[in-house]
Amino acid sequence: MSGVDWPALKAAALAVQGRAYAPYSNYHVGAALLTADGEIIAGCNVENATFGATCCAERTAVFAAVAAGHLAFRAIAVVTNGAAPGTPCGICRQVLAEFGRDLEVLCFTPEGAEARYLLSELLPHAFTLK
Repeated sequence: MSGVDWPALKAAALAVQGRAYAPYSNYHVGAALLTADGEIIAGCNVENATFGATCCAERTAVFAAVAAGHLAFRAIAVVTNGAAPGTPCGICRQVLAEFGRDLEVLCFTPEGAEARYLLSELLPHAFTLK
């Protein structure tokens, strides 16, 4: 994975992780999305008492990016707490795939554990109407 300023993406994900609203699971997630034109857009998870209305950090970042006029993305960094880095859930993978299957994905923990993927590895058979 080259051409991506991973330290900047990681810093943005870490900064927004602290803003996560997770009173039910206490699972705080931060995500930083790199747009095709080099802008970093971050998002955190926001839980709800009904659980079904919860929005993951990755989707929060995508929705904020789309609202800001971005439809092409190069990479995403996702930070979770725990011994091993968590990967995006299935819904987030499908939402990300809507904008390109070659997205670079870095999952990491604040303690330094990392795992890197292409989105196509995480969701090899994404649904599409195209």
